[in-house]
Amino acid sequence: MSSETQKILTTDGIPLEESLKKAEKKNKIKAFLLVAPLLLFILITYVFPIGDMLFRSVDDRMVTNMLPKTFKAMEKWDGKEMPPEKVFEAFYLDYKILVEEKRHGKLSTQLNYEKNGFKSILKKLARKQKKFEEGNYKEQIMAVHKRWANVEYWRAIKRRAPEYTYSKYLKGIDMFKNEDGKIVQVPEDRRIHKILWMRTLEVALFVTIFCFLMGYPIAHLLATLPMKYSNLLMICVLLPFWTSLLVRTASWMILLQQQGVVNDFFVLIGLVTDDNRPEMMYNKTGTYVAMTQILLPFMVLPLYSVMKTISPSLMRAGKSLGGTPFVAFWKVYFPLTIPGIGAGCLLVFILAIGYYITPALVGGASGTLISNQIAFHMKSTLDWSFASAMGLMLLTGVLVVYWIYNKLVGIDNIKLG
Repeated sequence: MSSETQKILTTDGIPLEESLKKAEKKNKIKAFLLVAPLLLFILITYVFPIGDMLFRSVDDRMVTNMLPKTFKAMEKWDGKEMPPEKVFEAFYLDYKILVEEKRHGKLSTQLNYEKNGFKSILKKLARKQKKFEEGNYKEQIMAVHKRWANVEYWRAIKRRAPEYTYSKYLKGIDMFKNEDGKIVQVPEDRRIHKILWMRTLEVALFVTIFCFLMGYPIAHLLATLPMKYSNLLMICVLLPFWTSLLVRTASWMILLQQQGVVNDFFVLIGLVTDDNRPEMMYNKTGTYVAMTQILLPFMVLPLYSVMKTISPSLMRAGKSLGGTPFVAFWKVYFPLTIPGIGAGCLLVFILAIGYYITPALVGGASGTLISNQIAFHMKSTLDWSFASAMGLMLLTGVLVVYWIYNKLVGIDNIKLG
């Protein structure tokens, strides 16, 4: 017998090991082709949009390309005093080209994002610059409008010099980089985004707590009732999914207004007087009520799916061992429902933190969340780069919450069904 190990061959004369590798490779290709449509769908609808948001939030090449001479002249300007004549001349030459090419409107929009008031003074400059004489551009530009003599407007232009910048992220937390390169807070009367972030977290947290407090007994009732009754009640839980979100929100607006059904009921039972009706619309109260009702099914369903698998004999065993009903519930039943609690709370919190339709309609100014601000910049100001930056900050916050939950509870303990 040969010292070398004799290779096992298939009926086709191919080594068995090689044949198995080919078969395994074919199976992998088939498996990949099966999941390829889903992978492509995820790339198109999730990965590419997030990548585009990230790029938009740091891309500032539009302004850089429109004012090349200006930013070149500003390289040696320290930003502490008014820029020299060389900067004014470069800005005039750049802006003259933009006016001739009819692109100056885009510049005014971009610079207005950085500091309010740029649109009006740039429009005025576009009309007056045709009459400018050669030389002494600093004096001529400053004579167009008094804001051109304000160094803050030139600092705002200088801040747009880098092609790629993280200034939008700083703006999202009410901060900016000054002329010395230090990150500082904006004036107190302009600090709105930190308030919105804290309000968003507060609303999402309290809505999650309210949904848990209301959803737990509902899920327990559904899990312990006979099947014919629990199925009927389950339809009531699922009924909101068959109704438009706008319809449900509009219904709450009708119910919660000062002359609405809820206030009429409070007056009827003597809880409040007719001339002292509480305001439950266009504030956080209305936001809490409407969002809790809308998101409640997302808490009930995970809890119900877990509670349904818990045997009733466990509670009876706990009582037979000397425990009171409360002790048996707390020591035996409640720990078994933690996977459903984790799934429900995480689901409701993530949905609540990104809600914007209901807070916009019911919450009013005091109920505005960060998602409403993102929608505002997407639709009204068209500052998509800033909206992208805040969207990514919101996404990062959700991922941080997810990471914290995984560290404290463990993502393996989540159970949706």
